[in-house]
Amino acid sequence: MTLRVSTLFFDMNSFYASVAQAEEPALMGRPVGVLTTDAPGAACIAASIDAKRRGVGMGTRQDEARRLCPGIVFRPVKHDVCVRYHHAILQAVETVLPIHRVWSIDECSCLLTGSQQELSRAMQIGHDLQQAVLDRVSPALRCSVGLAPTRLLAKLAAGLEKPGGLHWLLPHVLPDRLAHLALDDLPGVSWRMKARLEAAGITDVPALYHLDPKRARAIWGNVAGERFLRELRGETVVWPETHRGMIGHGQVLTAGNKTPEGARLVARRLLVKAAARLRREGFHARSLHLSVKCAEAGYIGHGGDIRATQDTFFLLEVLGRYWTALPPHRPLSVSVTLGGLVPDAGVSADLFAPAQDRRALCAVVDRLNQRFGQDTVRYGQLPPHHVPYTGAKIAFGRIPTAEDFLE
Repeated sequence: MTLRVSTLFFDMNSFYASVAQAEEPALMGRPVGVLTTDAPGAACIAASIDAKRRGVGMGTRQDEARRLCPGIVFRPVKHDVCVRYHHAILQAVETVLPIHRVWSIDECSCLLTGSQQELSRAMQIGHDLQQAVLDRVSPALRCSVGLAPTRLLAKLAAGLEKPGGLHWLLPHVLPDRLAHLALDDLPGVSWRMKARLEAAGITDVPALYHLDPKRARAIWGNVAGERFLRELRGETVVWPETHRGMIGHGQVLTAGNKTPEGARLVARRLLVKAAARLRREGFHARSLHLSVKCAEAGYIGHGGDIRATQDTFFLLEVLGRYWTALPPHRPLSVSVTLGGLVPDAGVSADLFAPAQDRRALCAVVDRLNQRFGQDTVRYGQLPPHHVPYTGAKIAFGRIPTAEDFLE
């Protein structure tokens, strides 16, 4: 019997730390911790393989990392550099196999067709892909590759060995090949879902694998549970397409911005960035929400529906009213969200809209900043403390574009 797989999933190993080593080859082979920012109190958001083996991981403070891993070197994350390497990696992969979908800054999947699906051929393709990244981008950038009939299984196969693993999963070796994993090692099983599964008597991966699909639907509370289980078993599952519903940015306030006025100016800057994305991505927003986390009151917020717009001036006016109704005390973080997105082509003219149309002016500001650099033209005062990459940080499920770093 010929073994066949249809999905190839690749996962860059210790991506942020590997990028730091690619930028500074002298760091290769040394333990590296990547910090949220270049500050004494900053924590690690990533660590190199050597540092991970000594217990350094996400959230580890610098002093603790030094205790666990003497000789560790720290570098602040450079989001624009990481995005540049991300695109270089995609170009290298495309020399071997077309990319089907980008899942995050360090994860992508490809579809195998025809003779590519034969396991021996697929394994060679996986090896060629790993080598292409090493040769064309940097020897510091290693990736693990998984092969399977579904994306979920391919992702799990890629995680079986790091760094540089190349593994496959097919139904005839399941669930034994996954029996050593904890429930929350499975992508999509959060600690909350793990608790729900355990409450239902499902305490390990083999028990989940043999679960009745209808019971999985009941435990999840929707059809996603059945889809997840069938994909775990290697069955073809069609997931519905998701649609963009909002654009949002948030920021934990630095010491220099932890005042009501500093927080207000940070909120304005985040909204300016979000509005520029609206225009660039071709959407109008129909709601605006503001949230502030305070030291004593916790999260407070204000928001509501607005006329469909991509006018930064109008959005800042609305934000000003929301802020007046929401005076924060000892703010710690702020976020703004533009919701109810509709494509530009789907927006109807508003009979009661102001006669003055400022979209053209906003577009001119966008072009000037893209051409001459960030904040060439500003919408009012900037926050007291400048924080790099405001509104242009890499987040789960979102990879900034080159334009994000210039707005």
